[in-house]
Amino acid sequence: MRQTLLFLRKQIVKMPNSPAAPLPEDNASHSAPSLSPFHLAIQVHDLAAARKFYGERLGCPEGRSAETWVDFDFFGHQFVCHLNKQKTNESLAYNEVDGHGVPVPHFGVVLDLAAWSELAERLTALEINFVIAPYIRFAGEPGEQGTMFFFDPSGNAIEIKGFRDLRSLFAK
Repeated sequence: MRQTLLFLRKQIVKMPNSPAAPLPEDNASHSAPSLSPFHLAIQVHDLAAARKFYGERLGCPEGRSAETWVDFDFFGHQFVCHLNKQKTNESLAYNEVDGHGVPVPHFGVVLDLAAWSELAERLTALEINFVIAPYIRFAGEPGEQGTMFFFDPSGNAIEIKGFRDLRSLFAK
């Protein structure tokens, strides 16, 4: 299962509409966003559970670690889980979007729609408890996208998006 996601990640980087790939000249007015790896550090109440969830379930390769933290390659970004055994979700809120309660704060990644669909099927087969099950927003409109929300074992909200054309990430 980890090999499948590693394969997908490599394919996304090779895709012609990937933010890392140059765009054809005729699409200059609809350019893809520039992409620099971000660094995100979150709190988790159990590092072993975080390793299983991010490493095994999401397929994120593990990087450096110490007794109280571990970092992962989260789809090309540096993602660090810091141990806080007292972590709670008291400040978690929900905003209504498309009739769904979107957990705030949340973080995630944007994938090509084919990779998003495959990951959605995989997470469904793994019986991930979705806060918002995979669905398509803005169907047939600029910015059409797949989205899904779920929590990690420490209650951190994650959104995975998928775009048919990554150049429409900021479409109005």
